[in-house]
Amino acid sequence: MSDQTEIRHNLIVSASPHIYDGENIPRIMWAVVLSLVPAGIAGAFAFGYYCLSVIFLCCLASVVTEAGILILRKQPIVPTIKDGSAVVTGVLLAYTLPPSVPWYVPVVGSFFAIAVVKHCFGGLGNNIWNPALAARAFLQVAYPAVMNSDWRILEHGIGNLVHSITKMDPAGKLVDAITRATPLTKEAGAETYTLAKLIMGNVPGCIGETSVIALLLGGAFLIYKRYIKWYVPVYYIVTMFVMALILPPRAVTPWANNPWYHIFSGGLFLGAFFMATDMVTSPLAKRGLIIFAIGAGVLTALIRFYSGYPEGVCYSILLMNTATPLIDRYTKPRLYGTGVKKG
Repeated sequence: MSDQTEIRHNLIVSASPHIYDGENIPRIMWAVVLSLVPAGIAGAFAFGYYCLSVIFLCCLASVVTEAGILILRKQPIVPTIKDGSAVVTGVLLAYTLPPSVPWYVPVVGSFFAIAVVKHCFGGLGNNIWNPALAARAFLQVAYPAVMNSDWRILEHGIGNLVHSITKMDPAGKLVDAITRATPLTKEAGAETYTLAKLIMGNVPGCIGETSVIALLLGGAFLIYKRYIKWYVPVYYIVTMFVMALILPPRAVTPWANNPWYHIFSGGLFLGAFFMATDMVTSPLAKRGLIIFAIGAGVLTALIRFYSGYPEGVCYSILLMNTATPLIDRYTKPRLYGTGVKKG
């Protein structure tokens, strides 16, 4: 009996091909959190330190919800909390929210992401959709006024690094902040931004999506660590670029057929590097991942060009998440010695 117990503790059972390289879920998840730090700093600089409160609220609500659900499911709490997956969901959700969002929106969104999208399907590794994006879509429906308006950007220089976006003057009016249309707003007369501002992140938008440079830094780190595949964001972004060149625009805006404006605006880089590469909700094989990325790029372009919604990254990735089992069915590698030989 003692020999059997010793053998059970020394064996690591996993799916084929049974190669163990020392990586594990906590190491990957915390690396993802680290890679998202530059985008958070850029968001705090652009929109004020209230953004840090939103990020903290999302992470705290995600972790607390995860602990509560684990208690209800009578599963161990500490190992799951320490793996960092709830924190990743919290950070990603916060990065998709407007910078001045009320405190209850991050809390409700985090609860939905963890309790409904993640644990209703069995927890980490079993969810169909990316939890952060599904929660973002839910909040879009639940709080449309909050999620679609009040885009702000601080008026400060390099010397005044960070302000509070909620700072009020004695009359109760906001100071140090003004509201502007986001770069993808389709209304006639909406402000158009330079590519330099789009790349730097000095434009209105969600907390973690505006700075292309910061997102590229984080994405490059994950590619270097081999936690994500380089071809997923590349195919996604290039597909969006090509579609913006060839699609006839419906909206009359100066940037309608400017592919550079499209790829540097909105949440494309955040979605391409940090959400389309989700190991759980994306296909397994390389061919499937490429199909997934191209499909997300096509859907993003179609939504941006022909729907009333200015952004398409969230819904395009969620739709491709839904198609992932079908993609896997036709692209997963044939097991050696099985199937029909050609020729």
